[in-house]
Amino acid sequence: MHRNAFYALGGGNVKRYGRAPGPARRLGAVITMVVVLPLSIMAVFSLSPDLGELTERAALISAMVNMPEGSLALLESRFADKIDPAYYQGEESQVAPYVAPFDEEDASAAPQGLPESSPVPAKQVRVADPSPAADNSHPVPAEYRGRIVQENMAGSGDSLIPYGEGLLRNYTEVPADDIREIMEQGLNIRLEDTPAPQVLIFHTHATESYEPYDSENYDMRNTWRSTDNTKNMVAVGNALEKALRDAGIGVVHDTTQHDYPSYNGSYERSAETIKSYLEKYPTIKIALDVHRDAIQREDDLIVKPTVEINDRKAAQLMIITGSDDGTMNVPEWRENLRFAASLQDAIEQDTPELTRPIFFCYRKYNMDLTTGSLLLEVGSNANTLDESVYTAELVGKSLARMLNENREASPKTAPNG
Repeated sequence: MHRNAFYALGGGNVKRYGRAPGPARRLGAVITMVVVLPLSIMAVFSLSPDLGELTERAALISAMVNMPEGSLALLESRFADKIDPAYYQGEESQVAPYVAPFDEEDASAAPQGLPESSPVPAKQVRVADPSPAADNSHPVPAEYRGRIVQENMAGSGDSLIPYGEGLLRNYTEVPADDIREIMEQGLNIRLEDTPAPQVLIFHTHATESYEPYDSENYDMRNTWRSTDNTKNMVAVGNALEKALRDAGIGVVHDTTQHDYPSYNGSYERSAETIKSYLEKYPTIKIALDVHRDAIQREDDLIVKPTVEINDRKAAQLMIITGSDDGTMNVPEWRENLRFAASLQDAIEQDTPELTRPIFFCYRKYNMDLTTGSLLLEVGSNANTLDESVYTAELVGKSLARMLNENREASPKTAPNG
């Protein structure tokens, strides 16, 4: 997950929200440096002594001060003065405690959802609760016991913009009508008739991992990190890779742990990896950065986005694609958006409710390097690896079907004589 500097505070992912005006950004930066960051560091050193060695604490601090684009100021420039009240108060609230909710009196500042006058109604998704946790045979000591809540987070409501069978949640200032017009242009990627790699799978945060059991509780000492590639995001990427290869699509899967041993600079390092593959394989059209999310509602409560497919639990997927407000340097963000919308539509056609709404925001995440660049959040830290691998298999099959249906036509053989 592309987590921000303050996740260790237990507040969730402030990375995802819209721009604040200039003065607010400057004030926010001052508050962050003078108040929030010192408190964050103090919080790390006040955590359970079971964190262990000083090096582990230092690593947490390193993660807290790292931003994907390398600057605390960029966090402030994306702060949430425009938070949708339904999102803040509803099932997916992931806003840190020091981020104020959207002021309902300033309606003009709200993110652009689907206008009431729009001829296209917001899609209403049937949301079914997943079955109870299956494994409660691994008790956690009471003093370290946290709670896991399972939720189907497929989403519904007027604040979401529909495309096909998918939904998009807009946290930019791009009008909903413009977004819909872009999405309706359809898939922008056509595979070539070549065995060479056309899809790159990689992991900026490869060491992200999952809960070991489908349980109602979790161990609060769990860091959800592993350098074992059979237990982290690489295993999820392997499942996605296999589904594409089985469908005859050339794939290269990079297993570099860009976030180990240092979390700082992960995105800078993964950018170099992407560039090296694009140079080696000019046929690559798609670059998928595979992560997992983390959703924490309270100090001891984490959320598990889950849906059941063929009586088997699957971790719900969230696709993230970025816009450009003039500071991102992603001039072709519309192409990524078209790909994101087409992919979600294909997945939902095959497996309804497997996805959460697309998260459309002012973020970069190396999406300037191809016009088929997306960040995929496969479940959260509360899901299990098995659930997330299953999701990757399903997503891979839908992606392969969509791409194979949109291959470039092979050149026709010229008639003889």
